[in-house]
Parts: sequence; C-alpha cells; structure tokens
Amino acid sequence: MSRYTGPSCRLCRREGQKLFLKGERCYSSKCALEKRAYAPGQHGQGRKAKMSNYGLQLREKQKAKRFYGIQETQFHNYFEKAAAQKGQAGENLLIMLETRLDNAVFRMGFASSRKEARQLVRHGHFVVNGRKQNIPSFTVKAGDVIKVKEKSTSSPKFKEIRDMAISTPSWITVDVDKLEGKVVAMPRREDIDTPVAEHLIVELYSK
Repeated sequence: MSRYTGPSCRLCRREGQKLFLKGERCYSSKCALEKRAYAPGQHGQGRKAKMSNYGLQLREKQKAKRFYGIQETQFHNYFEKAAAQKGQAGENLLIMLETRLDNAVFRMGFASSRKEARQLVRHGHFVVNGRKQNIPSFTVKAGDVIKVKEKSTSSPKFKEIRDMAISTPSWITVDVDKLEGKVVAMPRREDIDTPVAEHLIVELYSK
C-alpha cells in the first residue's frame, strides 16, 4: 500500500491546525504551524476564498485521514464497513479508526505520535494477548491486553516511558511498570477527542 513520505508539517499547515504527527515537536516552538500559520505552496498566503460545502466536506475527510495516517482506499473501505453497521455511520467510522492497534498504542502513551506507533508495531515490538502482532490496522477489542514484547523492554525508548506520567482515555488502562495496557471497553463517541466533524464525511460519501 502506498503511503505519504513528504514533510509531516506540510499536512498540518494545509489543514490549518495541528495534527500532532511529529510527537513532542508539535508541542514546542519548533512546530511549523507556529512559525507559518498558512497553507503551503506559492499561493499559501493569498486571500482565502469562501469554501463551498463540498470543500468543507473534503477537507474534513482529508483531516481525518491525516490524523490517523490512512490512505484514501483504506479510508473509504473503513467508511463502507461503518455504513453497513447498525448505528450512525460517522460514529462507527471514528470508533473503527480508534480501535486500530497503532492508535491504541499511541493512546496508551507507548509512542509520541500515531506515526511512531505505526512504526513500532510494524517492527514487532508489541504482543496482543500474548501473541506477536505487527499489523498496524489490527482491530483491538474489549478485553485485549497490549504489551511491549519482553525483548523490547530494555530499549531506551521504553525505559523512558516508565518515568512518564501517562494520561489515557477512559476506554484504556495502562500499567506503566509492566509496560502493558488493556482495552477495558469499546470507545464511545464522547471518549474520542479527535477534532473531526464526522457528519461532513458522511455527507461527502453520500453524494
């Protein structure tokens, strides 16, 4: 599957808000959006025209994709599955994105960004319910235990985590000393703080 390999900060500038794609850098004065709070490109500082409804819907979809680091085809497949389930398609979509393994690892504080979490998962640093899992899109369920692989616990990256204060959403618990987290329940819409107006994405795909 193709993936974006360009500058991460360019994506934040295009959406006009922080997508927190580079971890700690996004919270510092080095953040590109702090220095250049306008769209990238030759005409980025030009006068902004009023955006159409379609433009608003498209930007919201692009923003959601970039928050979770997903390409177009995969994102559309997620929406199709979400729409086929009971309930509201937009909420179903966000819940499916939240329960990806790479996002769960990020939410547990084992990575500073979803991009880093995706890389750590691909490199086989985690086990789910005692079994090695290196697929970032793997869907976690209530009761699943995600743990740093024993051989990886000596890594400086994970040693640092033991000294950190980690804040997690209500659907996840973390034992920092054991370097493991548990999905205690499936997330609800009110548990998801990603600033995405999912109804605009539904409107876009419903055309």
